[in-house]
Amino acid sequence: MTSVLTADEVERFISDGFVCVPEAFPRALAEQCRAFLWRETGLDPDDPATWTKPVIRLDGYGGDLFNAAANTPVLHEAFDQLVGAGRWVPRDGLGTFPIRFPHPDNPGDAGWHMEGSYTIEGENGYCLNLRSRGRALLMLFLFSDVGPDDAPTLIKVGSHLDVPPFLVPAGDRGMSFYAASAAMHAAGKLDSPDRAPALATGRPGDVYLCHPFLIHSAQPHRGREPRFMAQPPLTPVAPLELQRPDGAYSPVEMAVRRGLGS
Repeated sequence: MTSVLTADEVERFISDGFVCVPEAFPRALAEQCRAFLWRETGLDPDDPATWTKPVIRLDGYGGDLFNAAANTPVLHEAFDQLVGAGRWVPRDGLGTFPIRFPHPDNPGDAGWHMEGSYTIEGENGYCLNLRSRGRALLMLFLFSDVGPDDAPTLIKVGSHLDVPPFLVPAGDRGMSFYAASAAMHAAGKLDSPDRAPALATGRPGDVYLCHPFLIHSAQPHRGREPRFMAQPPLTPVAPLELQRPDGAYSPVEMAVRRGLGS
């Protein structure tokens, strides 16, 4: 059986922090999901006058349609390749959909950051640690055509390699993504010009599989058609193991070790 990702694509994932899987789920299914989401918005897809906000969020979507999109054989094989067989939990739905509309106003949520995945009492916002508790991958599921003007997620290529040293002092407890972002910004690493930006563009059914530490940003929509995307985590069975006696590191773990100079 041919692997979904080539050896070169796996290596680029380790070095760049992401890989795009074209047609990871059927485009016809993406269109069904998008039609469902349009109904949920209460807006008229044919009347831009009803699109009065730059972004709205629809929360908690599961069911047959979204479970089917999240759990195709193609995606499961890619998860095995990047995270390791038996080391991840199948998705139950796709969670929150940030739907971005063409709009002159700033959406108010742009800015370079990495994702947090769990909470700590006394910390503001979601947290992350060196072993990436609660997140095996960051994923971008495209449910509409996303061109350069359609608010594609901005990705800092290779930025996931810059994050691990900043998480070491926090140990297993970790820190909020706000604190991690502030520390990296102070060190000139969050928005460093040394890391080129890339655009997560594509077609309905395409999925970007990203390292959990990848630095990324939302941006305003300057196109014509609303952008439908889900950004769920892939949940791990257990935190990353960065000292495996058998050396059987996943590409996600290899990248963290590379970021630490191992």
